[in-house]
Amino acid sequence: MKQRNRRTRKADGQHEPRDRWMITYADLITLLLIFFVVMYAMSSLDTEKYRIVTGSLSETFRSGNPVLDGGSGILDGENGIQDPPSAGGQNDGSGNGVSDSGNGGTGNAGSGTGEAPSAEEQDGNEPPSARELAFREQEAKLNALMDVITAYVEDNNLGDQIFVADKPQGIAITLSDRFLFDVGRAELKPPAFPALRQLSGLFSGIGASISIEGHTDNTPVSAGSQYNDNWDLSGARALSVLRFFLDSEGLDPRTFQYAGYADTRPAYDNATAEGRQRNRRVELIVLRQLQEEE
Repeated sequence: MKQRNRRTRKADGQHEPRDRWMITYADLITLLLIFFVVMYAMSSLDTEKYRIVTGSLSETFRSGNPVLDGGSGILDGENGIQDPPSAGGQNDGSGNGVSDSGNGGTGNAGSGTGEAPSAEEQDGNEPPSARELAFREQEAKLNALMDVITAYVEDNNLGDQIFVADKPQGIAITLSDRFLFDVGRAELKPPAFPALRQLSGLFSGIGASISIEGHTDNTPVSAGSQYNDNWDLSGARALSVLRFFLDSEGLDPRTFQYAGYADTRPAYDNATAEGRQRNRRVELIVLRQLQEEE
């Protein structure tokens, strides 16, 4: 009887579907698909809001006002609600029409306290700092310095001995070694004194640091020279010019710095005689930097 029941149950089991697991697998795949769709929908950005936020931040950093200080940020208006762009509002380049408090925008978004905005706020510009004003004044002096030296060189026919150039680091005044020194020497020649005195008068009121830099060509110093090498010679020549400004003209030593570079910074090709001649020089660079105030 028991054996018959076993055979019956076995016979009934043969009619059950063998791929029933696929139904569970399909349900799992469907749930995973729905999960990832929901996650993607939650993570997608509202492009319009993102454009408004980034545009407002860009305008804020450009104007220098903090976002939460009632300036041109995204929380202008009452209760932190963004004011709609008005007809007189200024577009910030991203299409969101950030309101400008000085150009007919809604409310007084510039101060947030009902006070009238200043002229600088109306123009969207801050007044220049004292340091910026000092740099502007110095730049005007550098331009005037270059004009005066250029005119002096032309009036005295020194175009082949003194060269003036406006470089990123400052106004560079290049003096040929033939104009300043004898061959292989570092003592200044008397004919160079008038030009150096002219320069000292200009340097006294320029309010900038001056770098004196000596350069040579790649020809080694002669065997009987009092200088060990071109490093020694270039440094001695720069120091001679510095001593003239300090000892003879009484300029402030804190204004100057000097260095010798030997042949490491050639301005021309040392392969030619003309290039070597032009590489033997002393450069006076009026630097574009303010002196530290005590």
